[in-house]
Amino acid sequence: MGKLKPPDESFTPGEWFLGSIPSNVNHNKPPIVFVQGRNGSAKSWYEDTEHHGINDMYTKAYEAGYQTVFVQLHDAAGDGSATQYDNGELLAGMLAEIHDHFGGKKVNIVAHSKGGPDTQAALVHYGAHPYVGKVITLGSPHHGTHLADLSNSWYAGWLGSLLGQNDEGTFSLQTGEMAQFRAETDAHANILKNAYYTVAGTHRGPAFSALWMGGQYLSSHGANDGLVNEWSTKLPYAAHLFTDASLDHDHIRVGGKVFSRIEPYLRNSAVSQTRVSTLEKPAPITANSSEFIHGGPLDKQKKVKIPFYMDGRSQPAFQLYTASKDIEASLVSPSGKVYQNIGIAKQEGFSVFHGAEQSAFERIKVEEGVWSFQITSYAEKDAYFFMADLNETLQYSLSLPGKVKQGDKQMELHSPSSLKNTKYHIKVIDRNGNMVTENTTADDQQLIPKVKDSGVYNLTIEVTGTNTAGKKVTRTIVRSVYIEKE
Repeated sequence: MGKLKPPDESFTPGEWFLGSIPSNVNHNKPPIVFVQGRNGSAKSWYEDTEHHGINDMYTKAYEAGYQTVFVQLHDAAGDGSATQYDNGELLAGMLAEIHDHFGGKKVNIVAHSKGGPDTQAALVHYGAHPYVGKVITLGSPHHGTHLADLSNSWYAGWLGSLLGQNDEGTFSLQTGEMAQFRAETDAHANILKNAYYTVAGTHRGPAFSALWMGGQYLSSHGANDGLVNEWSTKLPYAAHLFTDASLDHDHIRVGGKVFSRIEPYLRNSAVSQTRVSTLEKPAPITANSSEFIHGGPLDKQKKVKIPFYMDGRSQPAFQLYTASKDIEASLVSPSGKVYQNIGIAKQEGFSVFHGAEQSAFERIKVEEGVWSFQITSYAEKDAYFFMADLNETLQYSLSLPGKVKQGDKQMELHSPSSLKNTKYHIKVIDRNGNMVTENTTADDQQLIPKVKDSGVYNLTIEVTGTNTAGKKVTRTIVRSVYIEKE
């Protein structure tokens, strides 16, 4: 077998690289093009992963006799992530060149995370489908991720903007934005000109990692890999190869973990004609949770105090993110006991709060009553995002499709029956973080608000009411939705 060498890479978007040709190369097998995820580059396939050492995906393909190709999308420049349309257009041009390089031979694609939607945009919307046979997606958010909803929400947007992380790529992964992408893509004439296969994981990553923290939030939406829920990885016209409970979002791209299981589908580029694409009316996305969320800008040396109620019957989990580590933060119990924040690490890798300082609060002795979250920053510019997952038996829920028409009555809110005088305070913001509408209502079923333009809007819903002990309770629900103007 020949010697394996990494591609001679640059970080210039639009460039692609060949892997070493194996001595046992099998020219009957289609070359494999590897497409990385958000904020990734070609080296995502053969250098260090976030948590699991060197990625041996390139090595495994090389040892199996495959010719390999690595591409650089807009994200490789290190200036933030791009939309699936921008990356898809760039990838389509590269796929045409790769196709010519191999003498008109079709390639197969293995894509990780957002590389899945990027690939679909290239094949379906930018006409690259003739150059490709099969596409295997690993942990791809085909229906978006609620973490992207969260990072673009009213309370978290301040921090994301300060960190420079509310980029186009993250915005495009909101559930509402991906609902529109699915509507434009799955009904397209090109959708069945390639064969799709999907893979999912349901491990939430190492403790206190970005994936672990993200998975904690996503758990109210179902099984997940720390960044993407399992249900989001699937497509109605794709064959779902497997879901592995040992794989997190980082591990799922490692060759030693998945290559042997996906390799049988890479041996040829044949596309079956028996598959059917059906574009059904979007089903509501429903989540149950008991979370309290708050956030915003921090003025230097000005203390912020935020009260919230806990029932004292379950063990909560708290997350705090700030732009600066030069802070003092605490949780104060109803009896006056103070729990100081413990700095953990700067968020890197797959976190939607990439670059933020992460803190935790440990050994909390749960008490029933009104608690206080307090924070002071000593930095010139700072912002915070605080989330308390209270793990209560009593749950609050929102049922809403990813795409709706203004004026529809498809938004259903539910709160525990024991909560009295319930009100829903709804903030709707546009893609620029500007408030579009804000209202308070007691109705469980809401009319979709009228908007000036069709597009994605982010909803922060604060549910307030009085419990059986006469205490005021506030809980928070966050979602994005694509609203189609009439």
